[in-house]
Amino acid sequence: MSYKEIKEFLLKNTGYLKKSPYVIAERLDIKDINLIGDVLREARKEYKNNIKVQDSSSSIKDVSRFANLNTSRDVFKQAFENSIFPINSFFESKVKKSKSGKNVLVIGDLHLPFTLDGYLEHCVETYNKYKCNEVVFIGDVIDNHASSYHETDPDGHSAGQELKMAITEIRKWYNAFPKATVIIGNHDRLIMRKAHSSGLSKLWIKDYSEVLGVPGWNFTESIEIDDVLYIHGEGGTARSRVKGDLQSIVQGHLHTQCYVEWFVGAKFKIFGMQVGCGIDHKSYAMAYAKENKKPAIACGVVLQGETPINIMMNL
Repeated sequence: MSYKEIKEFLLKNTGYLKKSPYVIAERLDIKDINLIGDVLREARKEYKNNIKVQDSSSSIKDVSRFANLNTSRDVFKQAFENSIFPINSFFESKVKKSKSGKNVLVIGDLHLPFTLDGYLEHCVETYNKYKCNEVVFIGDVIDNHASSYHETDPDGHSAGQELKMAITEIRKWYNAFPKATVIIGNHDRLIMRKAHSSGLSKLWIKDYSEVLGVPGWNFTESIEIDDVLYIHGEGGTARSRVKGDLQSIVQGHLHTQCYVEWFVGAKFKIFGMQVGCGIDHKSYAMAYAKENKKPAIACGVVLQGETPINIMMNL
């Protein structure tokens, strides 16, 4: 689709103006996220300008009609009931958007079977403490070290051994959280990439849930809960993504970062959240990062889409 066609689609289907570029890209089957972001920003601006013009025009007419009304309480009440006086032109609505009632536990990158001992217990404790009723794994549930495009440890496990170990370990997580959304991370995607580069059709590949034995988990590229977008985060930090998408975002991928940063405007407040991770920094699969900062071992909680909290693990 061209720039103009994407813009026309957004202005015609205004509900998508509140969505992230990733949701729109998936809807329109467009891979150029930067293009979607540029069009989305312009469409939002044009839509807001049109609304302001319409509100200004209607307000003048409404005031004129209201001036001819009797000022008694009965007539004032009748005016509202008969929609002679549009209340939204003069009074800002104080009714907050209803929330789904979801308290979301966000589990950091696991990189099974190279997960830190005790991280599962930390996540279960956090789930119970904050009365969570939704679980999101933020990506890289499995590591696939032996299947990497980069150098692998020749003394490490084979691809088959590593997968069997990951499946054994993931059973513990599945028993703790039988219903969950799993964001597909770059390490999870390795096998699909290998198949693609080898010329294999996706039809030959089993679903993640079938291979890993977790039928109650939904694997997806992203999910939106209470207007908060959950993604893995290969494209940058949470704080940079929020500025571009103008939407609250939760992400993982960056093992050494764990924070919540707010951005506040005249009529909005949004946040960017990095949840940390649950990796074993000493495992051979993490040798590529041993010279970097140590990882932030933590999970996250988002209450009702409004209150993000980082929960660091005591080590």
